[in-house]
Amino acid sequence: MQELKQIIPLGTTDLFYLVAVILFILGIKNLSKPKTARRGNFLSAVGMLIGVVVTLLDRQIVEYDIILIGLACSATLGILMAKTVPMTSMPQMVALLNGFGGISSFIIAVSEYVFKGADLINTGWIDFTTLILSTLIGMVTFSGSLIAALKLQEWISGKPVLYPLQKTLNALMGLSVVVLAVLIYLSLSDASFDLAAKENADLYYYILSGLAFILGITLVIPIGGADMPVVVSLLNSYSGIAVAMTGFVLKNNALVVVGSLVGASGIILTNIMCKAMNRSLLNVLFGGFGAGPAGVDAREITGTVKSISPDEAAMILDVAEKVIIVPGYGMAVSQAQHVVKKLTDYLTKKGTSVKFAVHPVAGRMPGHMNVLLAEAGVEYDLLYDMEINDEFPTTDVTIVIGANDVVNPAAKDNPASPIYGMPVLNAELSRTVLVLKRSMNPGFAGIENELFYKDNTMMVFGDAKKTIEGFITALQELDS
Repeated sequence: MQELKQIIPLGTTDLFYLVAVILFILGIKNLSKPKTARRGNFLSAVGMLIGVVVTLLDRQIVEYDIILIGLACSATLGILMAKTVPMTSMPQMVALLNGFGGISSFIIAVSEYVFKGADLINTGWIDFTTLILSTLIGMVTFSGSLIAALKLQEWISGKPVLYPLQKTLNALMGLSVVVLAVLIYLSLSDASFDLAAKENADLYYYILSGLAFILGITLVIPIGGADMPVVVSLLNSYSGIAVAMTGFVLKNNALVVVGSLVGASGIILTNIMCKAMNRSLLNVLFGGFGAGPAGVDAREITGTVKSISPDEAAMILDVAEKVIIVPGYGMAVSQAQHVVKKLTDYLTKKGTSVKFAVHPVAGRMPGHMNVLLAEAGVEYDLLYDMEINDEFPTTDVTIVIGANDVVNPAAKDNPASPIYGMPVLNAELSRTVLVLKRSMNPGFAGIENELFYKDNTMMVFGDAKKTIEGFITALQELDS
């Protein structure tokens, strides 16, 4: 059989990698706007395909038939996931995909350690350090992503899981990882390297891997559900950094560049999320946030919950001149984005000004609401973030669709609230607030929303999609 190496002309591997990297950069650039996001995904996918095929052929790793089978299986799995996973489960899938990236880096690091052994020391301390970092970050990303996915799926509590000496134990595990890395290095560099030294190095390496797995869990499990968008973004950055470290281990320039791109963009997005949550990056890195300040008594919520029917709510909308819609996770659950678009179009034709207030952490992952609204065809020019806060006092009606924490006034004036200090949308300043919810149950963070008890707030209970359809029907009857 013809050698695979001949498929890639001599000296052109890096040229193919350069093409792949350019496609990745263009892909990320296109992802910055909803209108070009699909193109960005396509360009990035093509870049990844080029990188994978060139690497497999250049390194003579497998035969042609196995390459094709692997590509077919992975493409089929990707298509099935994209087609079958509902938008409500997209945050969980993103978290799992981050975990896949982490475990891939970890597996490569383990295989390099097993096959190279003491040769790692002979090639220099940089190779050894990047292998340890690939092992550590890859496993932390994997176990942390599993916990994030389980929290998002609500298979484990979305509330912060706190325990005594939490930060101290995390710090001790981090220090232990450093000590173990030094012991591995010393064992492998022993001048009289023998079987005993190899066994010691192996033991230290596997203990380090186990601690990394535990550390990923202990870093994520104390974080409450309200802060999951920050965690998803941070884990995405971790997966990119792990890939970059793996690139150094394998001497693969494409992995180094692509991993750096993902890591850097993830950190930038994490910083944006942190500002939106009023959390510092250190809080995210070391966990423990999402619970209220110690020693502060929760205040009693005053006011009465008032509910109205969709027909009554439509009468309020009929005379409104300015409407702001605040989407939340409840809109994703009910798949109401398309009827929201219909309501927007109907109100706009009536001469009503309609805008969307999208909090940076609305939903359960960064950009969750933006993706849903873009899918329904809502014009991007109608979407505003925190800059819209000044417009609420002059707004006739604000429609809150399944959002909770991002419109909770307690974040501004209740020190006992777990979200105290978090910038929120000033929905309560509108003349009338219509809140669409299935029930009075609190949101994912488990926090009671004081907005629901305000004098100008009206609850419209029921499935959001059916409720908005009721709005449209009632509005049409009023206009006929």
